[in-house]
Amino acid sequence: MVDYSFSLEVFEHFLLVLVRIVSFVAVAPFFSIRGIPNMTKAGFAAVLSIMVLLVKEPAELSYVSVIGYAVAVIKELLVGLLLGFCTYICNSIILLAGNLIDMDIGLSMVSEFDPTMNTQITVTGNLYFYFYMTILLAINGHQFLMRALCDSFDVIPLGGAIFDMNDLFESIVLFFTNLFVLAFRIMLPVFAAMLILNVVLGVMAKVAPQMNMFAVGVQIKIITGFVILMAMIILFPQVVTIVADQMKINLRSITEGLL
Repeated sequence: MVDYSFSLEVFEHFLLVLVRIVSFVAVAPFFSIRGIPNMTKAGFAAVLSIMVLLVKEPAELSYVSVIGYAVAVIKELLVGLLLGFCTYICNSIILLAGNLIDMDIGLSMVSEFDPTMNTQITVTGNLYFYFYMTILLAINGHQFLMRALCDSFDVIPLGGAIFDMNDLFESIVLFFTNLFVLAFRIMLPVFAAMLILNVVLGVMAKVAPQMNMFAVGVQIKIITGFVILMAMIILFPQVVTIVADQMKINLRSITEGLL
């Protein structure tokens, strides 16, 4: 006969684990996609919480009242949101690089609505984003996120997070700094090609003023941009590796601010 009984202490641990996992799933890549039904996300978070509760040793909870337990719940909510945010911000690297590329080759006005992110996104940004998600899924990036989330219970015990505001602020500033640096590195080949092309078009406009460079230059820039983008596809797995490494750095940095 199977015994389904459990103690109140186990239920309290389960709720805290569930709050951290649900808040992480609501923000992190893959899991936060709007196309996934909310019931599926909730079921996945509940199953993962039960698995974590069965595998991990339960930490001792120190609180004296309902208010103390509510504070622990809020801490777990913030921990999950911060861990999810530091991974989700890596998606912005790809999106920003695509937006800068479209701005450089003249496709910044060609945007479309992405229902998965509920925002307007340019063509190259959308293409790069789906390439990034596909390759990240192929290299088991979703497993890395689940493993990192489960390991966070060993590093940051339940209800034991200490929010060092100075470290957290420095980590967030570092996130956005690396965001712009990596995005510019991704679009650097297009930027260099467009810079050389603009110089050539400027010289031709002086040498042959009878040619309308404003009418011809747009087509030349778009064609050149497409050629550079096709050549950059070969290097895109390395780009995903760099972004994945940055995701690990973000997780390590935000964890140090919660200890």
